[in-house]
Amino acid sequence: MSSLNQKNVLLGVTGGIAAYKSPDVVRRLRDAGAAVRVAMTANAGHFITALTLQAVSDQAVYRKLLDADSESTMGHIELARWADVVLVAPATADFLARLAHGLADDILTTLCLATEAPVAVAPAMNQQMWQHPASQENLATLRARGVSVFGPAEGSQACGEVGPGRMLEAADLAERLSALFESGALDKVKVVITAGPTHEAIDPVRNITNRSSGKMGYAVARAAAESGAEVVLVSGPTYLSCPRGVRRIAVTSAAEMHAAVLREIADADVFVGVAAVADYRPEKFHPQKIKKHSDRLTLELVRNPDILAAVAALDNPPYTVGFAAETHNVEKLAREKLLKKGVDMIAANQVGDIDIGLESDENALTLIDRGDAVSLPRMNKDKLARALVAEIANRYCAKSRSKNPRRARR
Repeated sequence: MSSLNQKNVLLGVTGGIAAYKSPDVVRRLRDAGAAVRVAMTANAGHFITALTLQAVSDQAVYRKLLDADSESTMGHIELARWADVVLVAPATADFLARLAHGLADDILTTLCLATEAPVAVAPAMNQQMWQHPASQENLATLRARGVSVFGPAEGSQACGEVGPGRMLEAADLAERLSALFESGALDKVKVVITAGPTHEAIDPVRNITNRSSGKMGYAVARAAAESGAEVVLVSGPTYLSCPRGVRRIAVTSAAEMHAAVLREIADADVFVGVAAVADYRPEKFHPQKIKKHSDRLTLELVRNPDILAAVAALDNPPYTVGFAAETHNVEKLAREKLLKKGVDMIAANQVGDIDIGLESDENALTLIDRGDAVSLPRMNKDKLARALVAEIANRYCAKSRSKNPRRARR
């Protein structure tokens, strides 16, 4: 269930006896690496306490739509945006009916309507209620809107009856939720990604670098792995953990990154250059620490190898995506970079005196190829990376279909 690693899961709990399983759902999700927040209906409080759910999630539990403290900052909208996925477990017949009819009369239904994240429900109810035509019509409506329905299972119920209506077990729910992030769009595709800054040494204790945190590149690597790709991440110095299922090659300088990419690129299908590679390096490395002998110090800089251009210039290049971080004229400069370096696509973002990109947890991108530009609005970098990888997968597959496959495995 590595696809849940570092995902934000909003768990909704409604008023059914199966709510006693909800703490175990939280535990399973957290064991898989997810961050979990819980929203519960008023009726859910008759079956399980908010204190229990708070203890297992290590987060405050949301119970009221109109809470004076949280709503002063539109708390329910912030929570809806925070979620990568919403899971309602248990989902009662009443809740499913209200969600199908678009009601927003409590915290949970409002969150489900306000979020752009995928929504999944785990029905739990009496077998007769489950089989009622009204319940089945409501479920058909929800499925048509893209809501995932997990279960229910069959078996003995709290009411003493036997039949369909039991909520799936926590482990099964976590497994199914994880599968929502596994698109398979890049199955059997090798993707090489660069991330982070490079450090260009001046002497043993000083270097030239930039403000890149590596967060965007690592998010792209994680999203590509979720899409089924074989991912190689060539990373400059960062404090980030390697995403699960990703092979990381740690480098320091632009020259080391260039060499590592060229070693891996021969059998790669897609290359994504996210790293903020230093354009220049000191011409001379001083083997001892430079001492303060005068008021001025002059450094001679020389050009580093252009990794993106080198990949695009190969005889049989992979589908090549570059990043362009610009402080002004973003789209114009990015389009010039696209043509100059001969890449397939540029993902452009604005940096400078704004609070996105570089060290931030959020970013926004404009995707530019030889056709129209597509904007991906400001969002969390993990969500943005999944949207970017989906675009890359669509364009890579379209390009592959337009000519002979690069390898027999496709």
